Amino acid sequence: MSEQNRLRDAGAIVGIGATEFSKDSGRSEMRLVVEACEAAITDAGLSPSQIDGMVTFTADTNPEIEVARNLGMGELSFFSRIHHGGGAACGTIQQAVLAVNAGVADYVVAYRGFNERSGHRFGTGVQGRPPLATAESAHFAWYAPFGLLTPAQWVAMFAQRYLHEYGATSEDFGRIAVADRKHAATNPKAWFYEQPITLEDHQNSRWIVEPLHLLDCCQESDGAQALVVTTPERAKDLAQPPVIVKAAAQGAGENQDMMTSYYRDSITGLPEMGLVARQLWNTTGLTSDDVQAAIIYDHFTPLALPQLEEFGFCARGEAKDFIRDGNIELGGRLPINTNGGQLGEAYIHGMNGIAEGTRLVRHTSTNQPENVEHVLVTAGTMVPTSAVLLGVA
Repeated sequence: MSEQNRLRDAGAIVGIGATEFSKDSGRSEMRLVVEACEAAITDAGLSPSQIDGMVTFTADTNPEIEVARNLGMGELSFFSRIHHGGGAACGTIQQAVLAVNAGVADYVVAYRGFNERSGHRFGTGVQGRPPLATAESAHFAWYAPFGLLTPAQWVAMFAQRYLHEYGATSEDFGRIAVADRKHAATNPKAWFYEQPITLEDHQNSRWIVEPLHLLDCCQESDGAQALVVTTPERAKDLAQPPVIVKAAAQGAGENQDMMTSYYRDSITGLPEMGLVARQLWNTTGLTSDDVQAAIIYDHFTPLALPQLEEFGFCARGEAKDFIRDGNIELGGRLPINTNGGQLGEAYIHGMNGIAEGTRLVRHTSTNQPENVEHVLVTAGTMVPTSAVLLGVA
């Protein structure tokens, strides 16, 4: 299988828009998405009638044609959806780049919106799912009867093994949460604005399922995020400086399951993310040394550590050392989640992370590191996943 593609520098993010992030939006998911899309289109200096492509998640409840009708977009020549929950986030950007590069659309909006706190709550698990005899639901039979019902429980199995194999501690997980909340505290759009935490706060937060504390687990949020993608050539004439998609990739590993790939020889790595990393580096010719900031998917803190390892920021098992001494905070080697991440800003299935990556390249983040030229953004972990590498034009 090829680990290099021809889509180097083939697309540009030219508009970003979002609603406020809340716990009770008071409006429909459709209205949230329409607001975010309208904001992104306006940010790009475009009109809705110029948008001819749309891409979102299979999990999104807002049909493309309904969003287009509410925005007055007119005809659509491209529409697509990506599966596997949060792993789809950066895949939506890859789909948009494929579309504009192939000439099947000129301007594509990627979006995601939900009332995940006031409506359907993902964190409650799969107890309420009907026992349908389908290939997609059958895999629950391998672990649900034994009480593994929620995302936190699924991740805890991985996290416990990671602690055992590499000598990491709960405090190492906590350092991810502390960095995220430190950045959220200075981001007015973050839910936890002006609410930093200490490592002691993390350790004292209640257990959800060992070894996960409450502060290891991301939020459930209401809100929507949208981004506009076009070709670098068209981007030159738009309102914002283009943020180039240097490369985008998807990956599903061998013997892949949805958050429960316990049947591999080892469960402490993320081979699907390793595949994505190889594609990004091979396509661009860049390495981790060329990245000045990163948005690391942080639905649960333990899974941030192996991502750093898979992308080569540190060796296997050494992320616990890499993240110490402020390395992942402003002024450190690799500031991560400068918006506060999903633990601190909001959980919009990773799409708000792509928006923050765009701001970092534009140099408009509220927590802007110096001299940023390349930003890595990753999508959901323990699932088939994706990532993008963003850079200056």
